[in-house]
Amino acid sequence: MAYSRKTYESQVWGNGVKHLKDVHGRMAHFIGGNFADYNLSSVLWTHRIDDRKHVNVSVWSAPGHSKPPFSEAINQKYKPTQKGDDFGPAWTNHWFKISLNIPKEWDHYERISFEFDCSGEGLIYTPDGLVLHGLTGGADPGMRRAEYIIPPEARKRGTLDLVIESSCNEMFGQSRDELGKSDPNRRYKLVTADLVVPNMEAHKLMYDFKALWELTQIIPSDSPLSRKAEWTANEIMNVFDANDLSTLAKGRRIAQQVLGEGWEKQIAKESENAKEQNGTVWALGHCHIDTAWLWPFSVTQQKSARSWSAQLDIMDRYPELHFSVTQAQQYEWLEELYPDLFERIKEKVKTGQFQPVGCTWVEMDTNMASGEALCRQFLYGQRYFESRFGFRSGTCVLPDTFGFNAQMPQIIRLAGAQDFFTIKLAWNAINPYVNSTYNWVGLDGSQVLSHIAPDNNYGARADFTSIKASMTGHKNLDVTDQAIYLYGNGDGGGGPQDLMMESLRRARAVGKSSDAGGQFPLVKMGGSFGEFFDAVRAQTQNGATLPNWKGEQYLELHRGCYTSHGIIKKGNRKSELHLQQAEYAATMASFADKSYKYPFEVIDRAWKDTLLCQFHDVLPGSGIAMIYDDAQAKYERIAKDLNEVIAKAYKVLYAASTSDLASVKRISEDSLFAVNTLPGQARQEVIAVPCGPNSALASVVSQYNRATETGYVVVKSDEQNIADIRAVTLDKKVRSSVFATQTGVDVFELNNETLKVTIKDGRLTSLYDTVSERELIPHGQTGGFVIMEDLPNDYDAWEVESFHLQKQRHLKFEDVRILENGPVRTTLGGSIYLDKTQIEVEISLDGVNATSSSDSRGMVRFKAFIDWKQAHQFLKFELPVDIRSDNATYDIQFGTIQRATHRNTGWEQARFEVCAHKFGDLSEYGYGVAIINDSKYGYAVDGNVMRLSLLRSPKNPDPACDMHKHEINWAIYPHVGTFAESDVTQAANAFNAPLSLRSMTSDSASIHTLVSGTPITIQGARNVFLETIKRGEQDRDGKSDSIIVRLYEKLGGQGRSTLVVDPSLNVEKAELVNILEDNLENLEHVQSSKNGGATEIPLQFRPYEIKTVRLTLGPSSNVRGGARKDTSIQADGWIEL
Repeated sequence: MAYSRKTYESQVWGNGVKHLKDVHGRMAHFIGGNFADYNLSSVLWTHRIDDRKHVNVSVWSAPGHSKPPFSEAINQKYKPTQKGDDFGPAWTNHWFKISLNIPKEWDHYERISFEFDCSGEGLIYTPDGLVLHGLTGGADPGMRRAEYIIPPEARKRGTLDLVIESSCNEMFGQSRDELGKSDPNRRYKLVTADLVVPNMEAHKLMYDFKALWELTQIIPSDSPLSRKAEWTANEIMNVFDANDLSTLAKGRRIAQQVLGEGWEKQIAKESENAKEQNGTVWALGHCHIDTAWLWPFSVTQQKSARSWSAQLDIMDRYPELHFSVTQAQQYEWLEELYPDLFERIKEKVKTGQFQPVGCTWVEMDTNMASGEALCRQFLYGQRYFESRFGFRSGTCVLPDTFGFNAQMPQIIRLAGAQDFFTIKLAWNAINPYVNSTYNWVGLDGSQVLSHIAPDNNYGARADFTSIKASMTGHKNLDVTDQAIYLYGNGDGGGGPQDLMMESLRRARAVGKSSDAGGQFPLVKMGGSFGEFFDAVRAQTQNGATLPNWKGEQYLELHRGCYTSHGIIKKGNRKSELHLQQAEYAATMASFADKSYKYPFEVIDRAWKDTLLCQFHDVLPGSGIAMIYDDAQAKYERIAKDLNEVIAKAYKVLYAASTSDLASVKRISEDSLFAVNTLPGQARQEVIAVPCGPNSALASVVSQYNRATETGYVVVKSDEQNIADIRAVTLDKKVRSSVFATQTGVDVFELNNETLKVTIKDGRLTSLYDTVSERELIPHGQTGGFVIMEDLPNDYDAWEVESFHLQKQRHLKFEDVRILENGPVRTTLGGSIYLDKTQIEVEISLDGVNATSSSDSRGMVRFKAFIDWKQAHQFLKFELPVDIRSDNATYDIQFGTIQRATHRNTGWEQARFEVCAHKFGDLSEYGYGVAIINDSKYGYAVDGNVMRLSLLRSPKNPDPACDMHKHEINWAIYPHVGTFAESDVTQAANAFNAPLSLRSMTSDSASIHTLVSGTPITIQGARNVFLETIKRGEQDRDGKSDSIIVRLYEKLGGQGRSTLVVDPSLNVEKAELVNILEDNLENLEHVQSSKNGGATEIPLQFRPYEIKTVRLTLGPSSNVRGGARKDTSIQADGWIEL
């Protein structure tokens, strides 16, 4: 009917009214809810049957918590089961055999599905063991994925047999109470095992209606789009009749008034070549799977297979879906455990629909992982992607990591990537993050183009609210309107769902309409992270018009993670250092003896396990107990394997010697030596060795403690004759003035030639530098243990709030006593009794200073033995110092960072707990004090009070977090000069890598010429440090010989240095490479007449720069022949003192 002036009625009888607000309530009841039997939900399913004639189910339950492979499970004896039966307990796995008989009369329906829900997660196989599809059970309709579409060949045949592995865990592990406890005996019910026929027209109308309803919620009510969406949705409800299915098509036609005439065919056609779509919101499918969190590593292996297999099905039906997945570790698990699925994924990688991204082995914590470990995250991640898929990732993707250190931009660039993505910084609790798209600039000036998803989510559900937030939440719309939108259920939820894909198609249709008018963005499908960043570069003159963020990206949240689960922090630090020591020893041994083979496989396994345990819910301590049992087992294996690597290498380098001093029957001063694992650093320190009264060591040690059967020797190394793994001389004749005295009731003093320490009334009351004649503790203030109430607002294991500082109690040492009293070490003992917790503390001062520097001072060492049984309390060590500075210096990856000691702004107030590695330092002109540790990461400097965080006691998600015995080591190190002028770095490095004592076991004992001197060292710049020496990746095929040397500038200034290489290593070529060991440039190298023919390679460093040098070696008769230098008692290599 044509409408015109001629047909306009001259009179009217009815009352035309404008919709009242109650229409909104009506819309809310059109799907589901109390009226589900009458509204659209009542017609969503045409048929549903579950009788044994059509659905036959049997089950086999795997024993215990075992996770048998398909090949084992399929051959077990199955027994009949049915809907309503339950299975358990928690974390067990159950296998179901399904036989389906499909009614012939269903042939004409568009879709037939099998719906299976055992209240947990599952994976469908064919009877031959091919992975088909993942399942996510449970009550949440937004997360539930319980349908498997019956393929055409099975419909034609009329039968289908399936095998389903079902696990007794929810998507988020096990339900937990407020105290973090879960029921280990929980049962999981088989809720659904049905053949169903969905009414596809009704489902499509549901998607239409949801789009209209959501538009009315997010678009201002005074806009044409909002009003039209409301009117259209109401008309659909008026037309709908549950008893007349023809009204479904009528409702869909009405929806086109907003979605556009013929929109469905148009969008479907566009989707076939989605890469060509324009738009500003880049919708990328994603499934963020925590490698461990509320479930162990083994469950993640299952989650990956379930989620990724589900995506292969959706990709076939929705070609616009481009699905991005991070973490090379999860790909490797899939390759090992589900090889057929992995091969199918590789095919989708070739089409661009399945997109490996992220560069790294896991989505690691970047606060506590060492600089070298971060390099290996990228090395192992990128190497895996390139070896399996033929390319590397150009974007570092860490959506959920808890803050980012200031060296990350440089490391990312050195790993061959240019872009960075996260959303986590949007979680800041105090200061909203200021940018969405920006250049992140690191300590050395390196930059990466960075983006924080404006909708603040990495698992959006493709709802219109979050899609719109990608526009309205964008903080840099002045220069770019491009935004990434990650959608899909993570953590085992399977990624994008049909509902999400349908929603995004409708969102694109709305965005294309003229009524959108800047109120709703245009969604773009079919892109990638790399293409998104290219689009940003095109809009922003290659980033020139974007703001810069310099330095660390501190997350104002999850600060408790620097301390929770202390044993994991300790395992991480020890493993990182152990790996570097093993690599160095093995590298030298491989060139000292041709028959020694560098143990690539063992070292790879140790690195991969270390990197795995750096995942951002493992190392931070925010997971359940099961993952820490797994991590601890991995750390124990790492230590065992690396001890074996080092022992084999030392058999080559230090023939006829042993570290098992108790096994040596005859020991003299001249048969003992220590191994220095810090390349290029002179050493002097006291070494404690087990020494019973009848031990061969008894006549050699400089000091003997009968109570503990411990002996002490003093070891020094000469700067001119320093070696990396070599003998350093034993000095028994040291003249020491270290002693302890009790000067009054509850007053004790420790003294050496540089320091005097006073403990009075159970507190540290004086720290006096006798050389500088300076008191370091202000009058009226004391140092020692402090305990604070720790009741965070949310996320128990993650959080510590600022108000914990307001409720604290100073703890006092009781039963203070002298344990040792020189001549090389003096020690006080003290006890602290705290509720059910007992703390035994040893405070020591040595007769030698912390380093070989001429103005070095003594180091006050603390060793605490803690049987921790507290609840919601935070234990710290604090030290007030008479030093005034606006900034403190903290050790971080490949450098240092300064943070404010004042709280002038909200940004500074938010940093009441910060992360550091080996030390935190507070200095003013002429003097400073550092607190050094060997396994802790939480620090704070509040005005003049320095704090080291020791232990927390959260109860969720692990009620037993840190409830065990701990041994914790830290030290106070006063020093002359500012931090940059001091030897704090050297002292901290030595504290973390103590010398290890060895004894020759025969007169034929020898030290190989390669390590009797200094094979590789850095000269000419005290601010440049040598971090790593290892074999080159190119040597894996055995066709080349190379050494990788990683160095960095530590103090924040330029450095002109020379890398000096022993002539026996015969350097043929020197190259500057990145951390993936790609050539960047060839380096000049010359043979020096001053250094005995050593190879010299000049290197220029900018502040905080990381450099990696590859030395390619030629044949060398001096090394390959295994030539040795005798180091018997009269050897020239020993120093007489």
